[in-house]
Amino acid sequence: MKNTIDIKNLKVALVHEELTQLGGAERVLDALLEIFPKVPVYTLVWDKDKTQHKYDKFDVRPSFIQKLPLAIKHYKWYLTLMPLAIESFKLDEFDLIISDASALIKGIKTSPKQLHICYCHTPTRYLWGETKDYLKTAPIPNFIKPLMPLVIWALRRWDLKAAKRPDFFLANSRNIANKIYKYYNRDSAVIYPPVETEKFKINPKLEDYFFMVARLEPYKKVDLVINAFNKLPRLKLKIAGGGTKKTEFEKIAGTNIEFLNRVTDEELAEIYAHARAFIFPQEEDFGITAVEAQAAGRPVIAFKKGGALETVIEGKTGEFFFPQNVEALIKVLKNFQSGKYNPKTIRAHAQKFDKRVFKEEILSYIKSRLK
Repeated sequence: MKNTIDIKNLKVALVHEELTQLGGAERVLDALLEIFPKVPVYTLVWDKDKTQHKYDKFDVRPSFIQKLPLAIKHYKWYLTLMPLAIESFKLDEFDLIISDASALIKGIKTSPKQLHICYCHTPTRYLWGETKDYLKTAPIPNFIKPLMPLVIWALRRWDLKAAKRPDFFLANSRNIANKIYKYYNRDSAVIYPPVETEKFKINPKLEDYFFMVARLEPYKKVDLVINAFNKLPRLKLKIAGGGTKKTEFEKIAGTNIEFLNRVTDEELAEIYAHARAFIFPQEEDFGITAVEAQAAGRPVIAFKKGGALETVIEGKTGEFFFPQNVEALIKVLKNFQSGKYNPKTIRAHAQKFDKRVFKEEILSYIKSRLK
């Protein structure tokens, strides 16, 4: 199938939450831009530096929030204005709108003559299920915090209304499809996010270390892994990633744990390929890094919840630990045997999540809805 489709008679727009980092949502956007390379991308705010000027060549159209004081770096300050900004997008000229939503952006306004497909990474986390954690850690000015319960209440009402606007929902996993139904009472088809499996290769030469890639933040459960390996000093662990807790994590880590500085994509692929196994202790909506590790032929030791249940096959491409505590992880690590797993089998499984598959399924779904 060709990477692009004929859109001469089909005007398309992409709508993305915010362009302020390069994460899993941006990988979906990148794949959509490979299918529709010349279409405009509407977004709440665009930080060119944080996205490494990757989207400079595209027609990116930020909302009015972009022009507000300090908004590019502190866009979360303008949370209460986001519904208004989203509804202000003028999309009348387009036939097909694809929203790439991890929060509120699905609430764009369209007409009955237009087709709006929402690719949903998750129902808005800070409104549904993770509100308490958000209020504790969000970078909100102190004078606004007392008003936040009222803000959350108002945003929940708007988010429920917004969830009725897409004509169809796509979910990035069965895990998220269940949440879309739970919170929004909407059905959704599942199309897994794109993983560039061709960037990873099997290497028969293994080294004596386990590996983890994550933002060094509490919600990624890095401290759980550190505490487990502190109690198993003969096992070595490498951790790649940056974050606000890096210094704190380095202080509590034993000498068997190594924090890697910034690594290139090529170096990262090599580190995956030589590891005994990849450690995945957090609950994720999907979890791209776990699939990347498998694309390099390496088994995954994952917390038995969330997206990992759909990407890891117990006993074949990895193992699970449960509950989410140090003792459960230690038990799996003590019994773990790298030689038990067939790297070719693991990689073949990962290729089911390849970007090519994502693009083919997206195009097929769009065509089915345009009939």
